[in-house]
This record gives sequence, structure tokens and C-alpha cells, in this order.
Amino acid sequence: MRLQLALNVSDLEKAVEFYSRLFGVEPARRRPGYANFAIDQPPLKLVLFEAGHGTTDDEGCFDGGGGTINHLGVEVETTDEVLDAERRLSVSGLETTGVDDTQCCFAEKTETWITDPDGTAWEWYVRTGDSEVLENVVLGSRS
Repeated sequence: MRLQLALNVSDLEKAVEFYSRLFGVEPARRRPGYANFAIDQPPLKLVLFEAGHGTTDDEGCFDGGGGTINHLGVEVETTDEVLDAERRLSVSGLETTGVDDTQCCFAEKTETWITDPDGTAWEWYVRTGDSEVLENVVLGSRS
């Protein structure tokens, strides 16, 4: 399990150069307007969205100005962990989106979303494959 931090950046190339130096790793995945890093220490999935290239759906991946949080998340290893998190969140009285199989951010995922009291989107997810789709496309619902 690792924390995910998705940031909106105004210049993707400068941001990739900065974060590569900061964490000592190159991006794991690059696409136009998008890069992600799988960082071992600290355990972090860092995702960068270049302003003007993101999406504007209701489940995160918001397109915002550079220097802002896009969304936060928790990347887990199995679909069962996503389903367990969904049950735990729902039982605790928090409203989620339910669990969906999706394509988003150049990956296939099983995910659930929740929004904190200040409007910050959180994604609890497992990456199940590759995709060439940036915008969020729901393939099926598990709830």
C-alpha cells in the first residue's frame, strides 16, 4: 500500500525534472500532459497532470491550475482491498462513489472515490492494467 499524490503542474517537463531529482527516480509512465512516478522511499505514487490536459469528471482527475492538488489516493495491491475499504468507509457513514472498474489516467483500475469536507477528492484503487485513456470511463460497477 502506498499514498498517491496527484498534482496539477504548469510545465510538465520542469516538474518531471524537479521530481526526478527530488526522489532520485525517473517517471514510471509518461504520456502527453501526464507523468507518474512509483517511488519506493518514501512509498509514494506521484502523479503529475499538466494544466490544460486533465479531465473534469466528478470522480477526481480534475483539471486545475499549476501548483494545486489534483487528488489524493491510496494505491493497494488487490481488488479485495478496494472492496474492503469501500465496506469500511460505508459502514463508518462516509459517502463514496461505490466501486467501479474504470479506465482513467492511462490505467485500468478498480476504484472508489470519496470527498473530504473541504472538497479534496480521494481515490482508493488498484491498478489492474494499462490504458491509453486519460479521462475517466466507467467499464462496470461492483456496487
